[in-house]
Amino acid sequence: MSDELRDLLTAVLPANRFYASKFGAVDLHRAELHDLPFTTKAELLADQREHPPYGTALTYNLSRYARMHQTSGTTTGQPLRWLDTPESWRWMLGCWQRIFQLIDLRHDDRLFFPFSFGPFLGFWTAFESAVRDGHFVLPGGGMSSSARLRFLLDHEASVVFCTPTYALHLAEVAEKDRVDLPSSSVRMLVLAGEPGGNIPATRRRIESAWGARVIDHSGMTEVGPVAVEPVDKPGCLVPLSDHYIAEVVDPKTGTATPDGTIGELVLTNLGRLGSPLIRYRTGDWVRPERGPDGHMRFVGGIIGRADDMIYLRGNNVYPSAIESIVRRFPEVAEYRVIVDRSEALAALRIEVECSDDGNGSTVADQIEKALRDELLFRANVVGVPHGSLPRYEMKARRIVFTRIDAK
Repeated sequence: MSDELRDLLTAVLPANRFYASKFGAVDLHRAELHDLPFTTKAELLADQREHPPYGTALTYNLSRYARMHQTSGTTTGQPLRWLDTPESWRWMLGCWQRIFQLIDLRHDDRLFFPFSFGPFLGFWTAFESAVRDGHFVLPGGGMSSSARLRFLLDHEASVVFCTPTYALHLAEVAEKDRVDLPSSSVRMLVLAGEPGGNIPATRRRIESAWGARVIDHSGMTEVGPVAVEPVDKPGCLVPLSDHYIAEVVDPKTGTATPDGTIGELVLTNLGRLGSPLIRYRTGDWVRPERGPDGHMRFVGGIIGRADDMIYLRGNNVYPSAIESIVRRFPEVAEYRVIVDRSEALAALRIEVECSDDGNGSTVADQIEKALRDELLFRANVVGVPHGSLPRYEMKARRIVFTRIDAK
């Protein structure tokens, strides 16, 4: 067992009732990391239902905690609530200090956060870490997208933090408002919440629209800020090895996957002692690779999530693979994937919304052919009226599982 893991277990046991019970049958004096059972979101949600409102995965008395955040609850219908002590919060701010180094953030950068902060962790820790480091920080809550663009220009923001979807939407609004984004002061966009930052077609589209570099980032409310795309390692995510133990496992067997093989990301955070997660199955799919320095990195970033995986006629289809094709077509302003499970074999319908001057039916036919030629499956791709699909500030919900015959 590594010294870091031993120190973590010593700090949280036996006070943390959730893990004291979970590891009760494990000889921790002889155990290695792989001997410890996985932690799942389903377990944590069940624990919070049984011990409301915050469950038993807490190392200290409630009086020690100062922050509460929660997940969106869109998958399970129940948000996962997560508490932090001031010490755990400072640890996460330290994670962002390391991220700022890896992305070459400059002292004179002006950081813009164009969204309203909610109960999810989002970029809360990035914002506070930047303030602590003395950066000029611009909050963008309570504004329309047009107002945010004017605000960005007025204050000469140089780094924007948002989702890939919202970066594209702001570019769409900028074109409508005749705002010349490539001529603005923005030099970098740090994107998170979706895989788009490392999907080549999406990335190219954002970088072209903004005239700025895209940096991918990954984190979770219950885990913290996990990984980033360093400026000198484009096309991959590098986990913060001083702050996390990262594993990639076969989702069926739980055994480690070899380099180059897609598996599920499992994380242990080493410094969030008030509310730790040990061998947490994130549900994120990644392709691990060891770099020349021996450190793990994820080629192509987060490839997808288990919750969003589409099973189509015996094949697994990653939503990111669909996006990589759809985003090649500049006419497409937004899209939505509807998975119909009304029959024994699932069927796929993709709605594409074109810009005002786009020919929806022609583009739909071209996308349908590209999907068939490159991903080897048929989908019903249809054009829908401009403005008919939703726009998102934070994480987009483009994958809809439904039964069309139950309308």
